[in-house]
Amino acid sequence: MARRTLGGVVSAMVTLNRIYTKTGDAGETGLGDGTRLSKSALRFQAIGTVDEANAAIGVARLHAAAELDAMLARIQNDLFDLGADLCVPETTKRTEGRLRLADAQVARLEHEIDAMNSKLAPLNSFVLPGGTAAAAHLHMARTIVRRGERLMVELAAAEPLNPAALRYINRLSDHLFVAARVANDNGRRDVLWVPGENR
Repeated sequence: MARRTLGGVVSAMVTLNRIYTKTGDAGETGLGDGTRLSKSALRFQAIGTVDEANAAIGVARLHAAAELDAMLARIQNDLFDLGADLCVPETTKRTEGRLRLADAQVARLEHEIDAMNSKLAPLNSFVLPGGTAAAAHLHMARTIVRRGERLMVELAAAEPLNPAALRYINRLSDHLFVAARVANDNGRRDVLWVPGENR
């Protein structure tokens, strides 16, 4: 792993020379501190679900307008930060200099949620996933993020996790919900739940 300086801050850069290593052929893989775990371990389920959410956001970006696309691009980068955070347990002896999610990233999400939500009419029912293509994909990403959050909460019950990481994943699903409404013509194309409509 190479290291470079960005504005005086040391940043870890990843160099990928080989795509396959054969080290995971027996069903185990390595964490950032060198620990080997089963690929089915809860920590890897959380990391994998964060990656899955990132991919879903990438699909949503294909349909997003410029301002929303820029927000989603920042989130995709944050999700790699989150993966790096989860990849090195808080309990390891080699945590110094490791990348961790920061409160500033959570605050940015909150600011963006507030800015987007200020343009939307209040809801008088729950929103069904759908409307525009961008909104439908954002709702899919939101549900994947919620699954990732459940896995992270389960992991946090067993071992320490960065509190900012838990706050970020919780806030992210809210962000994606509001972003989906923005993608639905600021809520005008929202598809609303009508309780018992088809009975």
